[in-house]
Amino acid sequence: MCGAVLALGPWAAQAATPMTEPGLVPEASLQAADTAWMLSATALVLMMTLPGLALFYAGMVRRQNVINTLASLVAVAALVSLLWFAVGYSLAFTPGNAWLGSWSRAGFAGMDYLKGSAQVAVSHVAPNVPESVYAMFQLTFAIITPALVVGALVERMRFSALLWFTGTWSLVVYAPVAHWVWEPGGWLARLGALDFAGGAVVHINAGVAGLVCAYVLGPRRGYGREPFEPYNLGLTMAGTGLLWVGWFGFNAGSAVAADGRAGLALLCTHLAAATGALAWMMGEWVRRRRPSLLGLCSGVVAGLVAVTPASGYVSPASAALIGAVAGLACYWGATGLKRWLRADDSLDVFGVHGVGGLVGSLLTGVLAQPLIGGVSGQWVVQALGAVAVAAYSALGTWLVLKFTHFMVGLRVDEASELQGLDQAQHREHLGS
Repeated sequence: MCGAVLALGPWAAQAATPMTEPGLVPEASLQAADTAWMLSATALVLMMTLPGLALFYAGMVRRQNVINTLASLVAVAALVSLLWFAVGYSLAFTPGNAWLGSWSRAGFAGMDYLKGSAQVAVSHVAPNVPESVYAMFQLTFAIITPALVVGALVERMRFSALLWFTGTWSLVVYAPVAHWVWEPGGWLARLGALDFAGGAVVHINAGVAGLVCAYVLGPRRGYGREPFEPYNLGLTMAGTGLLWVGWFGFNAGSAVAADGRAGLALLCTHLAAATGALAWMMGEWVRRRRPSLLGLCSGVVAGLVAVTPASGYVSPASAALIGAVAGLACYWGATGLKRWLRADDSLDVFGVHGVGGLVGSLLTGVLAQPLIGGVSGQWVVQALGAVAVAAYSALGTWLVLKFTHFMVGLRVDEASELQGLDQAQHREHLGS
């Protein structure tokens, strides 16, 4: 999922007449193996959010906020799905200008399957699979990005505010950034920015948004003065396993083909997760004299995040290096950097996704090999892309939060926060 027509990497497809916009093609021109793989990859990426990320987050919050955390992830998935159908996909993945797509696919208009004439709609970005499959695959990315942000604001945001924020943010922030990087006419795509599966679009974007949310909402009551015990790290470990497996769809699926690049991306993804886990564990072992399950799980995610932009452009050895660097960098991001920033980023969204996405994006510019991906990395372009996405995400998130505050308010009252959001927002509680 990357950049310009001449450097599409995972989206590149050879066709007699290259398409420049979505349209109808003979159904016989589709590749059955590619379509089958993309259907599978789409299911894997959706599994990353539900139940993967939901369990990962629910295990780390306090007991009285577990149901609210789970409900937030389900609601985000449902709301973003309908907005993607309405306008999000069209704004992100149709030709328009360098900043935003058109309205031509609003309501999935023109996304046809005509059995009588044996024609099917395809995207110009992925012409070998039905556009319905491509749009659904991209939807799973649009879902998980704001879902990641939830980890920075849990235990104190109104549920109604979360819905207003998520819906607005997905259209105002996520869709434009996806267009910049992954639609061939986007301005970062034209510059040659490389982002195979979402280092900037998903992880830097979500990480910076989470940090802004943490600052605007303020810390949880008692933060820094009393221990916030995780509800069940067993759930977090189960969520980590689902994320690890689902990430194969995230990265290998971004090849949009059942080919050698998909296989390489899958291998690179696994190696980076392994080195990320061990690097975080060793850092924690040296610093705190003991390893932890939470640290291992966090290191897995750090490695997965960092290899995401690089997975279709680098060798397995480079992927392992990226994971190791990310494991240490994200450990620092969730500890020393977090203390320096003085923000209650509840579940370390910025420390893991923001820092990991930045590490991966920059290292892609250094380690990308033309023999693998067909393009050379440009460190300066990668840095420019990372800074541009971070700056736009920060400003856009702040504006969306102000709009949400105007509409419904952002934060629950003190009594509700002390009681817990499960009871205060949903009138539900975990069983004994």
